[in-house]
Parts: sequence; structure tokens; C-alpha cells
Amino acid sequence: MTKSESCLWKYVLKSGKMCGHHFRRQRLVLGYIADFMCVELKLVIELDGATHMLDEVIEKDIKKQKDLENAGFVIIRFTDNEVLTGIEDIAEKIKEKIIEITKT
Repeated sequence: MTKSESCLWKYVLKSGKMCGHHFRRQRLVLGYIADFMCVELKLVIELDGATHMLDEVIEKDIKKQKDLENAGFVIIRFTDNEVLTGIEDIAEKIKEKIIEITKT
């Protein structure tokens, strides 16, 4: 687990901290590893480090996101840097997405 993943898990997602919803880390879904996933909401949170700037990784990320969305998942992405420098903002964006999902 990367430093940004550890921070997001510990301070935002662990133990139902995020609006009472249970997130799992490093979960297999449709043959892909999701960094974090809430099955109940069909919400996947992906954190992108430096390797996600490489062309071949970008292509894989696009395919992964398309496949997950086609299966009904909502995916939100953040960079490692966004998490490490603005964890409160990230927590608020996740909360807003959960509210948006639960309203529909």
C-alpha cells in the first residue's frame, strides 16, 4: 500500500468513517484491483501515482474505468499528491459523491 493509500484509509475510509459506509481496500472486481471500493454504493476510489502518467498505464486505466462503469460502478480518481497535500478536500469530495449516489 502506498503512502497516499495508507493516509486515505487511516484518516478517511477505515471503519465506516465516511458517512457510515464500509469501504474495502485492494479489492478484486471484474478482474481488476480497485484501490478502495464500497460494494453497497458501487463506488470505486482510485489513487494515481507517478506511474499512472505512463502511456501504457493510462491506456490500462481508461479500459479499467470503462469496464467498471459499464458494470454500474462509479469511479473517482485522485492523485497521490492530492491526497498527501489536501486530505480534507479529498474527504469532502468523497462525501459529496456519496451524497450524490445515495440521492439517486
